[in-house]
Amino acid sequence: MKRVLPLISFAGLALVIVPIIAYVAGSLEKHAMFDFILAGTILWFATVPWWMSGE
Repeated sequence: MKRVLPLISFAGLALVIVPIIAYVAGSLEKHAMFDFILAGTILWFATVPWWMSGE
């Protein structure tokens, strides 16, 4: 589980960064971009405390 949580966290971080790039490139609408960013933010903050706690 210690190896899976960082992967899920960085996937959430990618869901924050990649939709912005896609929106600027013109391949994603604004509403969809916000949905992806919200999902990525929730995924990031839901998983990071579990593997960055150092336990």
